Amino acid sequence: MCGRYATTTNPATLAAELDAIDETGDKGFNPNYNVAPTNQVLTVVERHDRDHPEDPAALRLRAMRWGLIPPWTKASEQGVPVKGKPLFNARADKAATTASFRDAVKKRRCLVPMDGWYEWVTEQDALGKAVKKPYFMSREDGGRLYMAGLWSVWRDRGQGDDAKPLLSCTILTTDAVGDLTRIHDRMPLPMPRSHWDAWLDPDHPAPAELLETPTPADIADIVMREVPSLVNSVKNNGPELLGSATEQAGQISLI
Repeated sequence: MCGRYATTTNPATLAAELDAIDETGDKGFNPNYNVAPTNQVLTVVERHDRDHPEDPAALRLRAMRWGLIPPWTKASEQGVPVKGKPLFNARADKAATTASFRDAVKKRRCLVPMDGWYEWVTEQDALGKAVKKPYFMSREDGGRLYMAGLWSVWRDRGQGDDAKPLLSCTILTTDAVGDLTRIHDRMPLPMPRSHWDAWLDPDHPAPAELLETPTPADIADIVMREVPSLVNSVKNNGPELLGSATEQAGQISLI
C-alpha cells in the first residue's frame, strides 16, 4: 500500500521539465516530507483544452485532494462530500471492476510524482518490545518516481451550474516484488516514461497490461532504508525525516 510519501517537486520546475501546463494556481506547493491522505498533492494529467477540444491533448499539472471522491458521493448540508471510506489507494488488479474507480480507469488516469514512499515494519527492540520502524523506498539515483493514479471530479449537485469542482485522486497499488516484499506485500504501481502516452491518453482506454504487476527488473533501481521514527507523526515535516535512523544523544545524524 502507500499511505504516506515525500515529494520535493516544484510545479514550475516540473512543468518546464515535462513541457506541461501548470494549472496548480495558488496552492503554494512546498517540499512535503510527510504527505498524508486528504493533503493537496501534485498530479500530472493529459487533457484537451475546454475552449478548443479539437486541439491535441496536453500535459497539465493539477492540484488534487489525495483520497478519491466518487462523483456520485452525496453532499452534506455544508456543501462538502459526505465522509466515506478513505480511497487513497486502489488495487490495480481490481480497479476496473470496482464501482468507485472503474469510470476513472476508463478516462481519468494520472501520474503522482514523488521522491519516495514510506512503509512500516513491526520489529522487536533490544527489550523485546514490538515497535514499528519506518522505511523509505526511493530511486537509488535520487531521481523522481511517477506512480500510476486515478482521479475524479466531484460537485455539489445541489448548487447546479454554480458548483465548484473538487478534484481528488488515488494511487494504484500492486503486489510488491523483489526485495520490497521484505517491507510490505503491496507497493504503489510505478509508471515508466515509456508508458506515459498510453496511460494518460484521455481519448482511449489504457492497455490492460499497464495495470499488471511489474517484474523485479522493473523496480531494480528502487532501494529501501530505515528512517527516523519522526515520520510516524504527520505533525512532523522536514528533511530530517529522510535522515539516518541512527540517533545519538537525542540527535538525528543526517546522511
